[in-house]
Amino acid sequence: MIADGERVLFVHAHPDDETLDTGGTIATLVERGAIVTVLTCTRGERGEVIPDDLNGALESPESLAAVRTAELAAAMKALGVTDHRYLGDVNARWNGQPVRKYSDSGMEWGPRGAEPSARQDPGSLTAAEFSDVAADIAAVIVATQPSVVVSYDANGGYGHPDHIRTREAALRAAQVYAVPFYEITDRGSVAVDVSSVLARKRAALAAYRSQLTIDGDSVVLSGGQRRPIAPVERFELVVDRSSEPIPFSEQHPAARFFAAVIGGVIGVALGALLTVYNQITLPIGGQPIWIGAIAGILVVAAIFVGFRLAFATRVVPAFAALGMVAIVTVLSFETAGGSVLIPQNGPGILWEISPPVLAVLALAWPQGRRRGPGRISSQQVKGTRAS
Repeated sequence: MIADGERVLFVHAHPDDETLDTGGTIATLVERGAIVTVLTCTRGERGEVIPDDLNGALESPESLAAVRTAELAAAMKALGVTDHRYLGDVNARWNGQPVRKYSDSGMEWGPRGAEPSARQDPGSLTAAEFSDVAADIAAVIVATQPSVVVSYDANGGYGHPDHIRTREAALRAAQVYAVPFYEITDRGSVAVDVSSVLARKRAALAAYRSQLTIDGDSVVLSGGQRRPIAPVERFELVVDRSSEPIPFSEQHPAARFFAAVIGGVIGVALGALLTVYNQITLPIGGQPIWIGAIAGILVVAAIFVGFRLAFATRVVPAFAALGMVAIVTVLSFETAGGSVLIPQNGPGILWEISPPVLAVLALAWPQGRRRGPGRISSQQVKGTRAS
């Protein structure tokens, strides 16, 4: 269940998108006492019109925008939203920047599905600088302090260029301010049961008379596509990996080889250096303490564990272990003069066996899995995780 005072920001490209994709979730959140903000990036100036009596709205982008903004206002009232904003307006614009209007970029259907329109308006959402779009969305995040941002998946649902730009900019803004980002997807593991608010969602959909028709338990869009008015809306948390290092296995082969060689060199160097001091003892209470061997063991353990954590792989610590074991083995041999650097006494034997034992322990240590951030789980909304 969403707690009272929870703040959720929905970012959508055109009027009607918020109701078609997330209308039930918006109404559910409002009923649960959440503070919901809906941010619409354009006014849908290049959409189509279904009923003949509204064909006059196609005379100009401004005429259609007027119709669709009125429909959006009615839909917001039906869903219970009191904080709706248009991207670029004074309440959705980066500090110090003059108010601007992002227009609908339009789209065309091609052999690969939705494609950008050949007629590009310089004031359209996709023609704008990405940094401007992301900054304006960030301004809303700063103003509303949401605990969650919701928008489209990577394909924008069905490929509309405005949807894709909206998702990319909203995701970037959310990442900058470390706000969990949920994408709309039919395969999402977070399922919100909206059956109790379907009447409100249907009322909001009915407001969009220019764009869709309600037919029983489905809506028919302007292009003839039929979509069910589903009692469940699904989302998925997008894990921010922008600041994570590239996994070792995905790095360039030359980089992996270099790291392995460096690991081996460090192993040889430390093995030789620590061997020199392995016989140092310190008498405490009349008993000799093997501080040289003990200190060496602690350093070796720290190196092996550090390499595992730093590189998230067994390769680099394995090369370090090979280098260290090899040099310790070589230095344990008798020299021409008959002396040895590692005598067969207590400290010497401890030092000889410690590197291979520590290497086995470090390499056998299971590799941990990274967990993504997120403060909202499926248990915090009315719904269950998909099996």
